[in-house]
Parts: sequence; C-alpha cells; structure tokens
Amino acid sequence: MTITQEMLVHLAGLAKIGLTEAEIERLTSELDGLALFAGNLAELDTQEVASATHGAQVQSALREDVIMQTTPREAMLANAPEHDEACFLTPKVLD
Repeated sequence: MTITQEMLVHLAGLAKIGLTEAEIERLTSELDGLALFAGNLAELDTQEVASATHGAQVQSALREDVIMQTTPREAMLANAPEHDEACFLTPKVLD
C-alpha cells in the first residue's frame, strides 16, 4: 500500500489535525516507508516459527499451592477482645 499526500490530508482532516505543507511531505514519506516495511513483514514465511504469547520469558510471581499447617482457631481467638465460637466480634460500622 502506498501512502499518498491526498490520503494523509484526508486522514489529518478526519483527526482534525492541522498540517503544514512541509509536515505533509515529511509524514507522507515516513508513513509510506512504514507501510512498505509492514508489507515486507507480511511476505515472510512464518510457518516454522512457534507462536509466542509474550515477548519476554515470564514466570508466575505466585507461590505454589501447597497445604501447610495452620494456627488453630482457638489459639487465634484467644487474643481477641470479643469473639464467639468461630469469629471475631467487632463493633458495627454501618447501620
């Protein structure tokens, strides 16, 4: 695909961007080069290239899910100012 000055002026109008003649000439040349480069990439044979989901090697920051010994409920509730058999009791915040 070739980028023309008419295309650039049309797109600039849609985006409500004011461009000078010098900017139009420079941007037309730059955008045309980018379109040519993208076209070259589309022609590459990528059949043997494995797909990737991320550009960098990413490892999970989460810990392993392992069963561990926990503190017994009675020991935790022993330090609470108020509690019932299973829960800490706190003052109401909302009515």
